[in-house]
Amino acid sequence: MALKSPAFSSRIGFILAAAGSAVGVGNIWGFPTQAASNGGGAFLLVYLAMIAILAYPMLVAELTIGRMRQQNPIEALRALSDRPFWRMFGAVSGVIGLLVLSLILSFYAIVSGWLLAFMFAPIAELMGFTTAAQWLTEFSVQRNMVMMILFMLLTIHVVRSGVTDGIERWSRRLMPMLFVLLIVMVAYILTLPGATQGLEMYLKPDFSRVTDPNLIIRAMGQAFFSLSIGVCCMMTYGAYLSRDENLPKTAGWVAGLDSSVAFLAGLLILPAMFAAQELGVVIYDAQGQLLSSDTLVFSVLPAMFHSMGAVGHWVALAFFALMVIAAITSSISMLEAPVNALREETNQPRHKSAWIVGFVIAVVSAVIIYNFEQLFGAVITLTTVYMQPLLALVFGILLTWVLRQHLLLKALSEGAPEMASSLFWKIWPWYVKFICPVLILLVIWRG
Repeated sequence: MALKSPAFSSRIGFILAAAGSAVGVGNIWGFPTQAASNGGGAFLLVYLAMIAILAYPMLVAELTIGRMRQQNPIEALRALSDRPFWRMFGAVSGVIGLLVLSLILSFYAIVSGWLLAFMFAPIAELMGFTTAAQWLTEFSVQRNMVMMILFMLLTIHVVRSGVTDGIERWSRRLMPMLFVLLIVMVAYILTLPGATQGLEMYLKPDFSRVTDPNLIIRAMGQAFFSLSIGVCCMMTYGAYLSRDENLPKTAGWVAGLDSSVAFLAGLLILPAMFAAQELGVVIYDAQGQLLSSDTLVFSVLPAMFHSMGAVGHWVALAFFALMVIAAITSSISMLEAPVNALREETNQPRHKSAWIVGFVIAVVSAVIIYNFEQLFGAVITLTTVYMQPLLALVFGILLTWVLRQHLLLKALSEGAPEMASSLFWKIWPWYVKFICPVLILLVIWRG
């Protein structure tokens, strides 16, 4: 018999952990880059709309699946029906979701290792270790391997400590720190010459671009991926949520915190880009297109920090510390989902499961590092462009088409006794059943 899942000790612990899962490198860097490439304020406006009409409803769906059974995604999806075919289909969907999530963590650990390296580099510079700083900022197999392993060890350390003593404890520490660092960095960047130009671009929407189909599709995709929909993270965290909690309201808090971080990141990155341009750093190519996001993170901003003199080392340290915090709050949720599934399905101790899953993912990361040109982009495209939205579509179908409606109402009514007569219940099930699949298929098609 599978072990019962652990639980968060408080609502705020869950909200901070779930928001931490949603807030990642893509949220802090991907959103501002998309905004800068797609009309600034117009993208922000459409993105917030997409959070409300697509990401939030699907977030409620995944949290509901997780809390109904309060076990890992394989068992949670299996338990949505008593028919043999749908039970098998649900279990297979859970396994595939966890495999896709592990693949995402395998490339995420590599990128996060780069962020660790760039965080350590200004420290090395300040201590006079110029050669070490150069090694940390130059692309190499050795640097990538060392930093990836270090990041995976940090993630394993948190996850092996459990939900309350590991994930919840560190989320309570790191999420407030992330907000403080973001606000301090925003306040500083806005004092630099050229920053107001980026601020105007970000907060003054060009309404003629709001109806641009390409902008709408990109905003929809960013909102979708921003909340970690479709890869079992939120389903796993939902299993740890008390039955006394109101799911729609709790999901609203998570979506709100995630959107707040994205908004603050835009206030940081867009003004920083134009401040960098003021200092002579190239942001756009010869055709007037914004340089790619990886170039911006690892070339443009470090060049701006370097041009700021001695204070630039401290600003660089703060910026990349912010990025590392965002990375670790997401990576612990990515590792937790397969670790808890292995723990419950095989009755393995948590610490052993954490080391087994962490080691396997690190090996996959190593394979990608040694075959970087062939595998890195391919793994990202397979998992995030195709598999993530497809899996979210499957999860939504299983919840609203396969699960009997009275059981769905019973699940949502836990923590919300008035659910049956609420406007949410009159709209949400049908919205997830019919509208969300169409929107998700649109994202897949355009992707």
